[in-house]
Amino acid sequence: MELKDRIIVVTGAASGIGRAMALRFHNEGAKAVICADIHGNAVRAIANEVGGAAYEVNVAREADIQNLIENVENECGPIDLFCSNAGIAFEGGVEVDNSRWQDIWEINVMAHVFAARHLVPRMIGRGGGYLLNTSSAAGLLSQIGSAPYTVTKHAAVSLAEWLAITYGEQGLKVSVLCPQFVRTAMTAGAEDAVAAVDGILEPEDVAEACVRSIEAEEFLVLPHPQVLEYMRRKTGDYERWIRGMQRLNRQYDH
Repeated sequence: MELKDRIIVVTGAASGIGRAMALRFHNEGAKAVICADIHGNAVRAIANEVGGAAYEVNVAREADIQNLIENVENECGPIDLFCSNAGIAFEGGVEVDNSRWQDIWEINVMAHVFAARHLVPRMIGRGGGYLLNTSSAAGLLSQIGSAPYTVTKHAAVSLAEWLAITYGEQGLKVSVLCPQFVRTAMTAGAEDAVAAVDGILEPEDVAEACVRSIEAEEFLVLPHPQVLEYMRRKTGDYERWIRGMQRLNRQYDH
């Protein structure tokens, strides 16, 4: 899929990966880059940079996403690419309060569900379209120190797989973005620690990987290419992989 002259929506566009996506898609010649985020002033600022529209949206609310899709399609035209990118992260295990589990579930998983629910029928009806859902390498592997993040990112990958399998022959293209550590608000203050693993990428590097994978219509977007080898090791010898992750967990605890 070429991005030139396309109508593109990016959620979580006010900062980090979403902001880098919006700028890169604009530079690729998109017809319109629609920026959505819960932070109104910041999303209006990036929309001004790319000459697009800004929408203040809480992706945890289905009505907000439904209204976003309807307004964009009514005012700008059919959405070619919808980047469901907004997400949150925090540490903790099964002891994390139920309300926080619900918050991260709604933002990291249900936001993708809502977008697909209200956009996929439209895309299929006109012959196809493209979804780019942001997950994480944690959705393919695991995230030491955070059960909620690991569980929800696995669910995000599973949903993307299901959408690709179910609608791929009807013209829907799906990619799922699975980076390791990226220099964003999520990693602020821990850059040295996370960089020691496999390095920390800039958001612009991730946006570049997204463009290349969308052009090739690849399902997995892996800005850190070594994640693919980690997946092979995991599936090749699950018991060994678990033992290795246990060692990593001990290092993390200390």
